[in-house]
Amino acid sequence: MSARRWKHYQPSNIRRALEGCKEHARERHNMSVERIATEMGLEDHWTLYKWIQTGRIPATQIIPFEKACGINLVTRWMAAHTGKLLVEIPSGRQATAEDIQELQSRLHEVTGLLMQFYAGNAEAEDTLAGIQNAMQALAWHRGNVQQHAQPQLEF
Repeated sequence: MSARRWKHYQPSNIRRALEGCKEHARERHNMSVERIATEMGLEDHWTLYKWIQTGRIPATQIIPFEKACGINLVTRWMAAHTGKLLVEIPSGRQATAEDIQELQSRLHEVTGLLMQFYAGNAEAEDTLAGIQNAMQALAWHRGNVQQHAQPQLEF
């Protein structure tokens, strides 16, 4: 089984977002649900299991959950679900060849997904996730170009 590309994963519902965070923590950080609950400051890990099962996590627990898991899939889902783009804050740094190549790869990938979708060979969910990722990458480069005149100090 190939490793999941977490940077580009776009969950389609809140349960998949919660399960994705849990899976990321397990795959990348070797964390169990019990350890995630401890990192969040929960006394009982069964509460976390219930939230993941039902998809009903208190808003005050989303950020601690994502920090413990090391990925912000719930926030990504909420942004996409409300028709918003979630863009990392650009620093105004000079883009590298790898940055441009990654952007080109995303745009090429989403073009292929669109062609497959309109030919009836791709799922709407996968196509929408690809479009979301490509738009976020373009928005980051837009912000980076705007910020380029006043770059931030890197600490």
